[in-house]
Amino acid sequence: MYELIIIGGGPAGVAAGIYAARKKIKTALITDVFGGQSLVSADIQNWIGTKSISGFEFGRTLESHLRAQEGIDIIEGDRVLKVEDKLSHFTIETEHGKNFESKMLFIASGSKRRKLGVPGENKFNGKGVVYCSICDAPLFKGKNVAVVGGGNSGLEAVRDLIPYASKIYLLESTGKLRGDKTMQEKISSDPKIEVILGADILEILGETIVNGIRYKELTSGAEKNLQVGGVFVEIGLVPNSDIVNGLVMLNNLGSIEIDHKTQRTSHERIWAAGDVTDVLYKQNNISVGDAVKAILNIYDSIGAQGK
Repeated sequence: MYELIIIGGGPAGVAAGIYAARKKIKTALITDVFGGQSLVSADIQNWIGTKSISGFEFGRTLESHLRAQEGIDIIEGDRVLKVEDKLSHFTIETEHGKNFESKMLFIASGSKRRKLGVPGENKFNGKGVVYCSICDAPLFKGKNVAVVGGGNSGLEAVRDLIPYASKIYLLESTGKLRGDKTMQEKISSDPKIEVILGADILEILGETIVNGIRYKELTSGAEKNLQVGGVFVEIGLVPNSDIVNGLVMLNNLGSIEIDHKTQRTSHERIWAAGDVTDVLYKQNNISVGDAVKAILNIYDSIGAQGK
């Protein structure tokens, strides 16, 4: 039986694994892939200590650092399907039929971007279709872009793009923007921004990379095309919290509620960090720090139990 099982191989999961190994906690880490959401980024420019790194190299760097540690078992290419609380320990079942037992859990399963579900979206993912404005806005310098989503995420994407893009189309499916009023006021005064309300996205266009977006005006039924070099999809996140639903408290968005001082969840033997939690800012650098915080608290908890 393990003392700790870490679920997830993004920045939070890897940071937790490194610190758990250094603290000599008997640990296993289970992940389908290393790198998390950032794998799809063409160029990451805000990872502290590195001026520029591709999402692919980012994932490889995380994996390499983790594998350099001793005393941690790594189960890669598999996904956790089920977690059960047996009071004294947890049982974990994976997609490939493997079973594990652990006294404690660290959840770093991340979240997935809510997708539009239209033709061209998957084809041009990483080729003009973007899900992280903070990561990739500088790559669209001098280009016309479309931001889909009129909530806070969409407005923040517009703000991130203002210093770079030549023209920004903000498309919202309803009749009004839903984001923060102050943010709306800030972007409404910028001449490079055009807000299009009542826009139902039909297709993302392109050949080898994105060159346009097609939408339908809900008021008139007319279909229109915009010539853009990038489409930023900002219609929300879906936390990967299903595996612990019923074990820990989730907020109305499905994010795991945590004590932000310790990263502990409502369950005394489950901690969490990263995008799966209710942390305010979803950033790789923040996820790493929160994961370290969690492992240090886990280590203290083990000591308090008289290990």
